Formats: sequence, structure tokens, C-alpha cells
Amino acid sequence: MTGTAQTEAAELVNTYDLQVVPIPTNRAMLRVDEPDLIYKSEVAKFGAVVEDIVQRHALGQPILVGTISVEKSEYLSRELTKRGIRHEVLNAKQHTREAQIVAQAGRIGAVTVATNMAGRGVDILLGGNPELLARQQVLAEGVDPSVLVDEFALPAPLEKLHEDFQAARRAALARYEELLPIHKQQCAEEGAKIRALGGLYVLGTERHDSRRIDNQLRGRAGRQGDPGASRFYLSLDDELMRLFATGALSWVMGRTLPDDEAIEAKMVTKAIERAQSTVEQRNGEIRKNVLKYDEVMNEQRKVIYMRRDQILSGADLNAAAMEYLAEAVDSLIETYCVSEASDEWDVEGLAQELRTYWPAAISEAQIAQSLSTNAVYDLVMADAHRHYKQREEELGSETLRQIERQVMLSIIDQRWREHLEEMDYLQEGINLRAMGQKDPLTEWQREGFEMFGEMMTGIAQDFVRYVMHVQVINEDQPAVQVQNLTEFSSDDVESDGFVSAARAGGDVDPALLAPEEEAPRQPVVKDVNDWSNTPRNAPCPCGSGRKYKVCHGSAA
Repeated sequence: MTGTAQTEAAELVNTYDLQVVPIPTNRAMLRVDEPDLIYKSEVAKFGAVVEDIVQRHALGQPILVGTISVEKSEYLSRELTKRGIRHEVLNAKQHTREAQIVAQAGRIGAVTVATNMAGRGVDILLGGNPELLARQQVLAEGVDPSVLVDEFALPAPLEKLHEDFQAARRAALARYEELLPIHKQQCAEEGAKIRALGGLYVLGTERHDSRRIDNQLRGRAGRQGDPGASRFYLSLDDELMRLFATGALSWVMGRTLPDDEAIEAKMVTKAIERAQSTVEQRNGEIRKNVLKYDEVMNEQRKVIYMRRDQILSGADLNAAAMEYLAEAVDSLIETYCVSEASDEWDVEGLAQELRTYWPAAISEAQIAQSLSTNAVYDLVMADAHRHYKQREEELGSETLRQIERQVMLSIIDQRWREHLEEMDYLQEGINLRAMGQKDPLTEWQREGFEMFGEMMTGIAQDFVRYVMHVQVINEDQPAVQVQNLTEFSSDDVESDGFVSAARAGGDVDPALLAPEEEAPRQPVVKDVNDWSNTPRNAPCPCGSGRKYKVCHGSAA
């Protein structure tokens, strides 16, 4: 719930799908919003502001002055000090006294200078806050502040520390209860006098880019049926006026008006509000565009965080490990077997790359004899599963699950950090695509999706390399000895078909990485009515619309 969302209703509905429903005020609004006063220069404007404050202060009317920055509030404070006007400055530098200053800003003769962001959320009571006044008088009479901690409420153990403390507290409470009715009566009488003077006067020294912030300042007056007034003082030197003021207005004021005279017209005030509306629409479009870019990262973040939650929650990761194994093998086949024609395959490159993942017992001849990429996939996956089961027998299922959990979480975190940096780099220059007649948002979505896919494939590849080469040095307290992911490459493959111990981490037992003797393989017998010859990236023949490799091909 907010009192200033109506000016942003269109953006809230169109961008965030949030409806804005105005609720009638509990009591009739009595505040008078006077037209803006526009001066030629900022010096003339602040001079008029000080004069207005001096005149109303002499009558006793409480005044709240709003500025757009700490520097402007301090400048105005110095000018008021020169005129002998006692005042309080509320500019987010006095955190401990902020509530006290705002609570007493409605007393007779009070002048409070505040920035737009300070003091919101606290009602300014006409006549003052009686509870705070009574508390301050109790403290002024010499009562120890410790007995008034947390509004006279102390933890039970402290209440029993000493009878003298309890006695002092009872005395303070009694004095507080004695003074409270007196201050209530005093504040009520002051409130009546202030209402007769017109209530709280809110004076804005400059218009903000957003009408919402101006309305928040105005809303300090006229609360709960109290009278009040508000007015903004502007100059042609203000940021908003320099951007949107017409040349005609500047020409007229420069030729016909002296510095200390102002233009006051509802037509000019409406023109300024239209300028604010233009700025709001521009800023809204910027936020909407940023949100569209953020949606791409948000969807990717959901996928990564879901997988991390599965890891951290202790879920069985065997299925995830098998998915990574299949993804790594699939990416290798797509890289080295780019078509269904076997004479175009890089058989030597595939065989060599496989040995960087595990001590593969697959010869180049076996790969070349395969009739399709699906047959190559079956051949490689069978060898991968055989070696994975061998690792499970060597390390033990429980130890392997623990290693998989640690390795998977580490790889995901590392790759995700790198991906975020790459996406930031992409976003920095994505708007330049417009020069090539391309939609930057579409290019961001397309390339972001491709980079995310590459990251997920990299996670699978790194995971397989780690798990297939990890060595447990101490059986009692497993310590994982693995190679840095970025250092594995086809150059690490030795002539005998396995990764050298020195390059795979230094302490790896070569006997565990040595290739086993090739067992004679039986030819794969396939039903002539199945879809085994279907390319893995082609649509599944079942008509589901999904790729064959993630549909019926996933069970092959």
C-alpha cells in the first residue's frame, strides 16, 4: 500500500502486471496546493524561499522545506542562520535524531529543512508528539536513560538485578504518567492554534524528475483531515527547467522581469508536470527494457539454482551423473561426426579426444565401422558406462557419490561465475548490433541461450573428466586429487592411450588409468523397424516435436 503510486499506474500495469486501486481518504483533503513560482536564477529563488519562511515563521506556522540534495539543504540552512531562524536539518546525516526531529516538526514556529528521501514514514503531528515530549522532560530532570530503554521494557533477567534499579524505574514511570496528560493538553492547544494558521506549510525548493517524489513531499501536510498548504519554488537554473523549459519562457523572463519577480501561472505548472511525465515515461521504458534483459538471466539462474539445490539437499546424483555423461558424449559426437556420412568423420580426433575423458578402449577401426552417429553414440556410451562402473567398484558407491557431489557443486559454481562475466561482457556491447540492423534484445536472447548451452556442456565435460580421473589417496579420509579443468586437453594423451600421472595431478596411480585389454565386441543387432538410423538432432519420428536424442533416442 502506498499513497503515491497513481502517477506510476501505467508502468505498474504494463510492466509488472500490478493493478493500482485508489482508495478514498478517511477524511476530506483540506490541503491547498498553490501554483509554482518560477524565478530567473537560483539565487533569486532561494532569496524568495528565505523571505517566505521568515514571514510564516513570524506567525508561528510550522514549515517543512524540501530540497533535492544534501548540498542544497546545507546551503539553505546557512541562509536561514544568517536571518536568525532556528531550524532543524534532516538530510539523512542524523540517523539517531531523525524520528525526534520529524515528530516535533509540527510544533508552533518549527522550521525543518529536509531532503526528499529523509523523514518519510513518520506522521508530523500538529502541536507535537506528547509521548516524546513527556519522555524528554523525564530525562531532562536527571533520570538515568538506562531505565527508559526500549520504552521502559527490559529483559526479565535485568529486572531482577537490583532493587534500586526497580525503584528508579518505577519512579520514572510514575513521573512519565504524570507528565503525559499535561503534554497531551499542551499539544492539543498548540494543534488548534496551528490549524487556525493554516496547518503545516510544505515548501519545495525544486521539482524532481518524478511527480511521485514531489507528491510524497506534499503529502506531509494535510494528513488525517488537518489543513495544510504546499508550494514549489523553481528557477530556470534547475535541472528539470534547463532540460524542458521552452525558449519562449526563458526569453520572456529575461526581457521583461527583474530577478526578484516570479511567474505564477497554473498553465506553467501544468507544463512542468507534463515535462515530468515525459521523464517518467522515458525512465519507465528504460526499466522495462532492463527487465527484458534480466528475464534471460533469470531463467538461466533458475536452472542453475535448481541443480545446486538438488546437490545441497542430498538428493541422489547418480541420474544427474548419467545425464552429464550422455551430454559429454553427445557433444563429442556432434563435434567430430558432423554428418551421417562416415567418410566425413574425424575418427582419429574423436578417438584421441575420448582418451582425455577416460582410458577409452575404443579403436579408430571400431568407430569407422559404425553405420551411423547413433551407432557411434551407442559404442561410446557402452564403453563409458563400463569404465564408470569400474570406477564405482574401485572407489565404492558411497565414496563415489560423495566425490560426485563435491565435484559437481565446484564445477557448477566455477562455470556459472565465468558465464556471468561473459554475459556482462556481451551486454556491454550488445546495443551496437543495432548498427547492423539487428534487434539488440533478440541478439541478447539468442547469444545468451547459446552461451548458456555451451556452459552446460562444459559442466558435463568437466564433470566427466574429473570423475573418471579422480584418485582417493587416503581410504579413511578421502582426499580428491584432480587436475585443474582448464589444463585437460588432447595434448595430455600419451601414445599408449592414457593421461600421464604427472599431467593428471601428480599423484594419480597410472595403473588405474591404463587402458584395459579390448574385449571382443559383438555386432549390435537392431530391429529393422526401429528408428536407430535417425540423426540425434533430427525431429523424433514419433511426432512429439522433440529432438530424437531427448525423446526415443534417449533410451537407445
